[in-house]
Amino acid sequence: MTAMTFEPIAARTAPVKTEGPIAWIKSNLFGNLWTSVGTVLIGLLLLSVVPRFLNWALINAVWAKDYEACHAAAGACWGVVSEKFRIIIFGRYPFEEQWRALIATIALLALLVVSCMRAAWKPRLAILWVLVLAFFFTLMSGGVFGLAKVETDRWGGLPLTLLLSSLSMTMAFPIALVVALGRRSSLPAIRSVCSIYVELIRGVPLISVLFMASFMFPLLMPAGFNIDVLVRVLAGITLFAAAYMAEVIRGGLQAVPKGQIEAAATLGLSYWQTQRKIVLPQALAMVVPGVMNNFISTFKDTSLVTIVSLYELTGAMSLALNSDSNWRPFKIEGYLFIALIYFVFCFSMSRYSMWIEKQVNKSKQR
Repeated sequence: MTAMTFEPIAARTAPVKTEGPIAWIKSNLFGNLWTSVGTVLIGLLLLSVVPRFLNWALINAVWAKDYEACHAAAGACWGVVSEKFRIIIFGRYPFEEQWRALIATIALLALLVVSCMRAAWKPRLAILWVLVLAFFFTLMSGGVFGLAKVETDRWGGLPLTLLLSSLSMTMAFPIALVVALGRRSSLPAIRSVCSIYVELIRGVPLISVLFMASFMFPLLMPAGFNIDVLVRVLAGITLFAAAYMAEVIRGGLQAVPKGQIEAAATLGLSYWQTQRKIVLPQALAMVVPGVMNNFISTFKDTSLVTIVSLYELTGAMSLALNSDSNWRPFKIEGYLFIALIYFVFCFSMSRYSMWIEKQVNKSKQR
């Protein structure tokens, strides 16, 4: 009988750590030769630019509301933001009534935050929207309960930006949904009407739509009949956003396997039952990033309403500085402040989109 000898197995190398900041840096910044070269070059560029920017923005900056000190300083003048803050945020809204605009803005922001919570996704949320919007328009317009009347053409700043973006997004989504379904309809008339609408709107810039809604549309109305400019602009932005969103949703509808639709027909489900229970839940889950991208684009596109004399955030900032020659040279600081506001809202929507995407794709996670 042959004696067996023990032969140990050679030691294996330790597994590479794939988690943590060191592993992330190795994988994303120094994964290969070209990535490493790019990282080094970008790092050198940042080392030459960032210190200069910090010197301008922080170290040599002027924070006081003193335009003479700002003119003499070598850095940024953030005093222009504190000096013109109320005009930038509220536009041409009457100074003594700006408390109303502040309360209305807080109420609308609270509504948007609540609407993003999953626990609030119930039918009563629609009632809450009606109540808050009624409160917003009553407080902003006035003319009741002893409040001074403020015309809509004097609304501006952040309240106007939030109103236009939130309402246009809310109204554009159901329109886009119907148009997307219409473009896939088997009825030629419905399919043609929806296709013409989408191609016509997408074939012109938003500026043209706003110009038509603000200046050309009243010329087509009967004498003595007039629609408020805010309503016309809101309708223009809504129709423009709906056309782009419809194509995003249509892409999701086309991605749903045809076999599932045939299976639904075999089970005896009607067209609307099939769309509501099978097609739309899958299609909308697949196009969450595209829909949110459309929302972000619409939020930023509200800055174009300045051409029709509605001064939202960017328009209010220009209005505040152009009317005062002492602070006019410091537009860069003003635009950076506006950019920060836009970034906060857009970044928040982007993070929320990622959360929604994870929620709707939980069934695919293992």
